Amino acid sequence: MTGTPGRPIAARLLPWTSPEGKPCYLIGEGGGRVSRAADDVEDAQLDMAAGLLDHAADMLSDDRATAPQLHYLAARMAESLRQVCRVAESRGARLPASESMN
Repeated sequence: MTGTPGRPIAARLLPWTSPEGKPCYLIGEGGGRVSRAADDVEDAQLDMAAGLLDHAADMLSDDRATAPQLHYLAARMAESLRQVCRVAESRGARLPASESMN
């Protein structure tokens, strides 16, 4: 399958998984409804990660934060980091070879 002449269409790693927890991919040029939905989900995940970092800074500066609160924060941060890594992997895989080498 090719996109522009001589350039194959890459499979896009989507920001969600199947019900079995397996990765989902999209084959195509990237302008369709599923691609736009994936962009929206990725943007929301990145926004949530930024908000979580702000919350973590506040919580870590508060001497009254309890161990269960910090445990919950660490669990959410781990979840968010997995999502951000997935976004980075997906977006990095879609960079042209010349851009990804810089």
